[in-house]
Order: sequence, then C-alpha cells, then structure tokens
Amino acid sequence: MDEEYDVIVLGTGLTECILSGIMSVNGKKVLHMDRNPYYGGESSSITPLEELYKRFQLLEGPPEAMGRGRDWNVDLIPKFLMANGQLVKMLLYTEVTRYLDFKVVEGSFVYKGGKIYKVPSTETEALASNLMGMFEKRRFRKFLVFVANFDENDPKTFEGVDPQTTSMRDVYRKFDLGQDVIDFTGHALALYRTDDYLDQPCLETINRIKLYSESLARYGKSPYLYPLYGLGELPQGFARLSAIYGGTYMLNKPVDDIIMENGKVVGVKSEGEMARCKQLICDPSYIPDRVRKAGQVIRIICILSHPIKNTNDANSCQIIIPQNQVNRKSDIYVCMISYAHNVAAQGKYIAIASTTVETAEPEKEVEPALELLEPIDQKFVAISDLYEPIDDGSESQVFCSCSYDATTHFETTCNDIKDIYKRMAGSAFDFENMKRKQNDVFGEADQ
Repeated sequence: MDEEYDVIVLGTGLTECILSGIMSVNGKKVLHMDRNPYYGGESSSITPLEELYKRFQLLEGPPEAMGRGRDWNVDLIPKFLMANGQLVKMLLYTEVTRYLDFKVVEGSFVYKGGKIYKVPSTETEALASNLMGMFEKRRFRKFLVFVANFDENDPKTFEGVDPQTTSMRDVYRKFDLGQDVIDFTGHALALYRTDDYLDQPCLETINRIKLYSESLARYGKSPYLYPLYGLGELPQGFARLSAIYGGTYMLNKPVDDIIMENGKVVGVKSEGEMARCKQLICDPSYIPDRVRKAGQVIRIICILSHPIKNTNDANSCQIIIPQNQVNRKSDIYVCMISYAHNVAAQGKYIAIASTTVETAEPEKEVEPALELLEPIDQKFVAISDLYEPIDDGSESQVFCSCSYDATTHFETTCNDIKDIYKRMAGSAFDFENMKRKQNDVFGEADQ
C-alpha cells in the first residue's frame, strides 16, 4: 500500500465506483478502499435476508415463510435506470453492460384521488387514459406532439415559446392544461420532486419529458430498467472495469486518517501505512467535517406476498404520488421489484416507499404509499441524513459525492458524477472519455 497514486477513492458506492472506473480508463493510477467488507456502501444490496433483519435490529430473524435467505438481494436505496438516461449511456460506453443483465420495469403509475393509474406518455395511451376527460385528452395530445417536435436549435418548432425565458407554467397555460394533468406531467413524466420547476425556463422540463418518451420508446412497457440480482451489481461492474485498467481494490480496510499538507490532500493512512495521492474522491461518511446536512430521506422497505393492487399484477413497477395529491412539498415514490429479478424468494415482492422528510413524524408522511401496499408481511424503516460537500474541492483536491436523494432514478447521481469529474479534470465531462481503449487489455477474447 505504501505507494504513490494519482487518485485514491474511499467508499465503493456507485458514484465512487463509476469515477474510479473513468479515472482508470483515462490512464490514472487508482487505489480504491472501503472500510466495509462488501461493495456498494450506501447503495449496496443486502443478502442473505438474515443480514437485513440484523441490520435493522430485528433479532428474531426472518420467518420460514420468507423462503431461503440467500434468494434475497434487498437494495437499501431503491432506484431504476432510465432506458435512455445517462447511466445506461455510461454502462454502454464502458461496456460494463457485459457484466450485467437488465429487465424492463413493467409499468409506471401515478396516484390521483386515492387511486393509481398508468402514466400515459404516448398519444395512444393519452387518448385511452382514465386520468382525463375527453377535451383534456385532446389538449394533452397537442402538448405531447409539441414536446416531441421541439428542437432547441430550430426556432421553427418553438410555436411562440422561448426555451430560455418562457416558464413551464406559461407553457401549460398555452395548452390550457388542468391541474391534474400538470401534476402528472411534472411529476410522473418530467420526474420533478417538487413544484419549483413551474417558474423556471421550460427547456429543462421539455428535455425531461423527451427523455421519458425516448426511454419508453426503447422497450415499450415503461422507461425504466432494473438489473437482475439488484442494484449492488452496478458498483461491482464499474469496480471490475477499474481493476481491468490497473486499479487496486481493498475492501475491509479501515481509513485512519486523511493526510493534508498546506490545506491540500497528500495521502491516506490505514493500519500504520500511508498511500500518497494527488486527488481524493470519497463519500460523505469519510469526511464528516467537510460536509453539511441538507435534509433527510425516509425509505421503508416492505416485503409483500402479492403484487400491488391495480397494477395488472405487474412483477415490477413504479408509483409516483405527486405532492399536490397529498398536501406535501415533495413527491412520495414507490419502487417495486420481485422474485422475477432474482432479488426475492419465489412469489415474494419488495416494495420500497421513499420521500424527502418534511415533518417530525416521517413515518406518517409515507402512509399514503403504505396504504397501497397492504397487506405488508414485514417493514424495515430507514431514515437517512442527506449530506453535501461544503466546498468544491478545488483547493483541498478532496472531492466528495452527495448522498443519494429520494428520486427513483439515477439522473441526479449522474449529474453529481459529471460535476465531480469536471472539478477534478478541469474540463467538462464527455462520454467519449469513458470509451474503452481500442487496443484493450483483453481484446475481444474475454466476451
């Protein structure tokens, strides 16, 4: 370990593993350490099931009805991948896809007036949906056609909307869309967690709706993908990429101290040895004095023996409860996967309800979601603090990731990765940087 590295990475969460992979592909000498004996940090999948019960201090352990403990891989942080989103692009460019298998999530639903409805995102679905009346459908269809044709580089497609100055509120007004339609468009298609976006320029929202539609167009059932055996497979895939390019991995390695000289990081101390480095990447748990608390997320993992009602017995789905429907500031999300993804015993389902905490009684806040899941065999409640770095790392060269937020997809995580990369490399992130080099270490023989 007593060596000089370009970059030392602490923690094997998804953000850290992707950055470690990119840095290795770009020819940097990387040392990657984690104090835990497993990969994934906050974003790991827990197996066997007994381990999950232990983690949540349920000492009696799982009952026999739960099946074999090792058939379970339970994500601590529930997220799906947008089929056309940035993480899938990262997986494709780095060819990490060769280590993983994905399934399309079977449906995306939205909550209105106590019931759930399929999210209409194509013209045909919009016209068949029970979410809107007849005239509303026509207006919504017009809006979808406008969004699909919109091209920020071609003013002919603007129809009087200025992408940089017209607010999204005004665009909705232009198409005369009602509150319910605005709710599901902003929250279930553009995937905003709050309504702050309404008064911001509309370009970002239009692009988000396009991302949803293009992701949906790839596979048809929903815009989301999920890896077999759980999300814990993702950090491991990128860790393998880093190792192929000479990255060194050490799990179960306590970090005793981060060594600074004149305000700049020079190395990391562990078990009496010191590894030197020019730059350091880590998650907030390694540098508590350099991060600030930015809120809390509650996640309740629920084990069920049945699919969720009114989802056509889908074995995987997402449900979004827009904040307006339940008098909140932030949306509530439900991610559901099951034995079909090799993450649960036969006939069992895992539904995880999550939201940004707004009151002193977080469990009460997710009640509308839990009501949709009844009966629940077992609940595991986790309330996590969200941390963000205090500074951008330009002086200290210590680059800290943000905690994983309550969103149910990886777009915000990818934005954090691109942002850290830009601060470290001094140039904007480019997906081309992630391409495996043509004269790859193992050529094509490893297929």
